Amino acid sequence: MDNRHTWCVIMAGGVGSRFWPMSRSAYPKQFLDFLGLGRTLIQQTYDRFLPICPKENIIIVTNAQYAPIVKQQLPELQDWQILEEPSRRNTAPCVAYANAVIAARDPDAMIIVAPSDHLVMKEDAFQQTVALAMQQAASTDCLVTLGIMPSRPDTGYGYIQFRDGEVTAHPRVKRVKTFTEKPDHDTAVRFIESGDFLWNAGIFIWSLRSIDRAFHAHLPEMSVLFDTRRADIGTPKEREAIAAIYADCANVSVDYGIMEKAANVYTVVSEFGWSDLGTWGSLYTHLPKDANGNAGVGEAVKLYDCANNVVHAQDDRLLVLQGLQDCIVVSTKDALLVCHKQDEQQIKQFVNDLTAESGDRYI
Repeated sequence: MDNRHTWCVIMAGGVGSRFWPMSRSAYPKQFLDFLGLGRTLIQQTYDRFLPICPKENIIIVTNAQYAPIVKQQLPELQDWQILEEPSRRNTAPCVAYANAVIAARDPDAMIIVAPSDHLVMKEDAFQQTVALAMQQAASTDCLVTLGIMPSRPDTGYGYIQFRDGEVTAHPRVKRVKTFTEKPDHDTAVRFIESGDFLWNAGIFIWSLRSIDRAFHAHLPEMSVLFDTRRADIGTPKEREAIAAIYADCANVSVDYGIMEKAANVYTVVSEFGWSDLGTWGSLYTHLPKDANGNAGVGEAVKLYDCANNVVHAQDDRLLVLQGLQDCIVVSTKDALLVCHKQDEQQIKQFVNDLTAESGDRYI
């Protein structure tokens, strides 16, 4: 396939509150180097797609306040490749905006949509999986999502149930039966035992024509909003048009608004070392560890009688810890977080409490 028609849309508008205190509303997690690799998560995502499509076919959709950070971290992008959302309206308007921009340049586009803050450990396997998904999306009118082979009954992920036994173009390509958002533990255990459930990676592949048809069928009001201002996309009127559209746009995810309703959805069974890096605990599983199971990022971290902790120190701050087990320790220039890994879901509540008490001073 001629990759001149391959486009990548990277969604980079999230806040990442579960990674507080490193991830802040003014500088969220996609712009941080959590793994100590010298590249931020959005830079790693950009690098991941360079072998798949031309760099001029990579589009970043982000909140307007983050556009300067995107330009700083990805200086090779042209201004038109950075789409500024005036407000947060979830992923369906994000995808619709990118579709409108791509349609003005390439009506024959094949599109990959991916979050900016996920981790992929096996790049070759990822590229092979995307190629397989692209073949499926190019050969028929369908919507394709990548489904990760689950390794545990994780309650933090959405799940995809596929129809087994149905003949498809490739054994790893499966027709989707149902989507289920974050189940409770017992349900997740049943999903894993059944053998026909995958984690939903939130990575989508489709042709521009197929996703446009899906918007018209399942989100017609949103489709009309963008269609009525389509002539303004790519002109000096674009910012004004998008502001007007977003003011009237529903706040809905592409998963709920389209994928869960469409009948022509397929998934590709995938294994490429994926994590959505949704929490400090998920980051811990991907960091190198010492003999006692401690994972640390920082130049000056000293641990004594500590085991199974994740420690992240910003700005080379010295941290000396003694006697801690199974904890998250995060030090920044103005905040220190210490909590048990098993209680990490409470971090979002900590952020809410701080917002109520101190406004955005620490957020």
